Amino acid sequence: MSDMDRMLELRKQGFYCSQILMIMALDLQGRDNPALVRSMEALAGGLGFTGETCGTLTAAAAVLGLYAGRGREAEDDDPTLVFMIEDLVKWFKEGYGQEYGGIACREILATDPNSQLTRCPGMIAGTFQKIKELLVENGFDLSGKPDDDD
Repeated sequence: MSDMDRMLELRKQGFYCSQILMIMALDLQGRDNPALVRSMEALAGGLGFTGETCGTLTAAAAVLGLYAGRGREAEDDDPTLVFMIEDLVKWFKEGYGQEYGGIACREILATDPNSQLTRCPGMIAGTFQKIKELLVENGFDLSGKPDDDD
């Protein structure tokens, strides 16, 4: 199944952009984490449907953190996380931000309810591709950290 097909399937199931990105990342890792997916709903619609920073962008940063973030006391910070997020934000601003007049959900949707159907799917798929590129470029295995046991 292509990334776009999976994304559309998840949307039909009622998941939001932020949740879709995380589910797709968990799919790559062969994992299921409903609690994490549930928490991603808080990013939907631009930080809890406030229209602020796009949920696709904030969720993408969280997905990078899923791979490169510190999750246990014994783990060290991975300095590539900050650089990957900087690259992601720059890429998002230069692409979607320029195209749609900003990176806030309300700017991207431009008060047109159809924008969610016409703009968001391509943004989610494109951002997921960018996440994968950043991870691979920085030496991450898309199947996840070998020491993850949860």
